[in-house]
Amino acid sequence: MSMKSSVGLHKIVQLCAIAAAISISPNLQAQSSTSKTSNTNNTSSKSPSAKMRKASSTADDGEFANFAEWKDVSAFIDQMVEKNGFDRDELVATFNKIRYVDSAIQLMKPAPASKPKNWAAYRARFVEPVRIQAGVEFWNTYADALKRAEAQYGVPAEIIVGIVGVETVYGRNVGNFRVMDAITTLAFDYPNTPTRDARMAYFRGELENTLLFARESGIDPFSLLGSYAGAIGWAQFMPSSIRQYGVDFDGNGKIDLRNSPIDAIGSIAHYLAEHGWKTGMPIVFPATLSTDTSVENRWQAFIGQGLEAKYSLDDLMAAGVVPGVVPPADMRFGLIDLQNGQNPTEYWLGTDNFFAITQYNRSFFYAMSVVDLGRAVRVARGQQ
Repeated sequence: MSMKSSVGLHKIVQLCAIAAAISISPNLQAQSSTSKTSNTNNTSSKSPSAKMRKASSTADDGEFANFAEWKDVSAFIDQMVEKNGFDRDELVATFNKIRYVDSAIQLMKPAPASKPKNWAAYRARFVEPVRIQAGVEFWNTYADALKRAEAQYGVPAEIIVGIVGVETVYGRNVGNFRVMDAITTLAFDYPNTPTRDARMAYFRGELENTLLFARESGIDPFSLLGSYAGAIGWAQFMPSSIRQYGVDFDGNGKIDLRNSPIDAIGSIAHYLAEHGWKTGMPIVFPATLSTDTSVENRWQAFIGQGLEAKYSLDDLMAAGVVPGVVPPADMRFGLIDLQNGQNPTEYWLGTDNFFAITQYNRSFFYAMSVVDLGRAVRVARGQQ
């Protein structure tokens, strides 16, 4: 069953602008695991940087859809009762309060064919003066928490700062959709695309995790606000990732990625550490392609080979990949191609740490923008 509601074109345009700044991040199917640390930082989560957060005024409030009467929703409720011990009547009452968010559907539809990928243009959206200065302020405000996260998880402060900046402009764009509304809409009426069934299954898993997280935390599930896809807070974690990788880093007894930047800092570091980050390992090395015709085009075999560092330096160099800075010979690499529209493609050698960032968002452009923004913030901070 499907109910389509009408959203004015002006609202869709506004929401698309928000979507450009909000990434759908940690998208892993999660089991249940939370980690807590003692509070060794006296910085309050309501410090000056928190004032930068601006709740979106253009979030779609949705329309009544009587979800509890949808056949697939009823089956989902039965599953939640049997698998997780929820009360059926309470769940029915909950789903009767959920609203259909057509704008989430519109924003999930595939974008029309556009110009060739352009790394320089993409990078310019994130590594720019306003975001760099906001990053300096964020780092200064939460320096102790960032230092503690680096010591505990091995993830440098600049990488955490880079992720928060790319994801939410340091708390300015955290999203203002009710997570229950957005995720339920996508779980049961995802746009008609080739991956529709898989994506609906994914969002049903996130809906399950939303309800479980709310129950475990003793909160109203409708109090959770996030992006049009259900990503929550400064770190833009999906509910499953909050349950599996979120940490109470400010030590107040709860995980709150929307209102506690300190929890977000610890959770991002924990996420990367669990996804292959190696303490002290470099992230990327610049590379070019050899002009030696005897190895011409052999390097292409290393393009598009997954999000992992699995090739030796000798193998890459034999195929015509020339490192700009000679990296350690005992490390493994992946060949990163950053397409630049009509201009030459930029090449890099990525280590395990680069590919750990791609587990946060499966994009070379995303991971490199995190690296470059974090570095730019560090340099700007050092100059002040």
